[in-house]
Amino acid sequence: MRKPLVAALFALVMTGAGAAPAVAASAPESTPTHVSAKAVPAHTGAAPTLQAVSLAGTVALSNCSGSVVRFPNSADTDPALVLSNGHCLETGFPDPGEVIVGQASSRTFSLLNSAGTKVATLRASKVAYSTMTDTDITIYQLTSTYATIKNSYGISALTVQNTHPTAGTAITVASGYWKRLYNCSIDGFVYRLKEGDWTWKDSVRYTSACNTIGGTSGSPVVDQSTGKVVAVNNTGNEDGERCTVNNPCEVDASGNVTVRQGINYAEETYQIPACFTTGNKLDLTASGCVLPKP
Repeated sequence: MRKPLVAALFALVMTGAGAAPAVAASAPESTPTHVSAKAVPAHTGAAPTLQAVSLAGTVALSNCSGSVVRFPNSADTDPALVLSNGHCLETGFPDPGEVIVGQASSRTFSLLNSAGTKVATLRASKVAYSTMTDTDITIYQLTSTYATIKNSYGISALTVQNTHPTAGTAITVASGYWKRLYNCSIDGFVYRLKEGDWTWKDSVRYTSACNTIGGTSGSPVVDQSTGKVVAVNNTGNEDGERCTVNNPCEVDASGNVTVRQGINYAEETYQIPACFTTGNKLDLTASGCVLPKP
């Protein structure tokens, strides 16, 4: 897993059913959108009005999924950002404890509309931030602004929610790679999620209806009641093994380990907006920023 993504196929098999971008067959641009027909479990108490989540604003990477995102304080004239997984970084998996900031990149992304049709190719100017420590995220800065993307292609960025998600929330995992939507709910939160050499904090556990597959790594997890991104899809336990690659395990505060074969997970994103200031500039010293630092 520590080899560059282009160097070894087995290195790309990061997270089994939840990610495994290397073993996913290439999805042709003409692949039609497939919407999961599985029911979304109901909230306890009064249910909010649910919105129809689409693929608009999602992107397909060469081996993963992602989305064009903005933060509550982002301006239309700011350079747009793409959110995906740390393990989707084109130069390989960041090591435990490694944080990458400002790395040169010219990676391209296929921008999709609500029907899953490619409407544009977007290009990165750099990797603004990437890590697999505590979380599993890569954030690319693009050469285009939000206004340019909106005016040219009619696509608005997805907004990242800046508050912690809630258990029981109806969600959609929107995969730009497969042009597919998975509907389920947040089943709960995991104190520590351990997979191979990596450990992630306060991860989101899905209910079983979100049976994500290889290539869905980096997909935005969207709250159906607000349309905002609350997490980024990243892994799942494929074979029932304990804490191994492709088989993450849950570790509670007392060190007890639980294995849930067939269950998939995501990493929360509410902590990201505090680390980006005016102009969508990364500032890891900003007040409230808790992302790992280099």
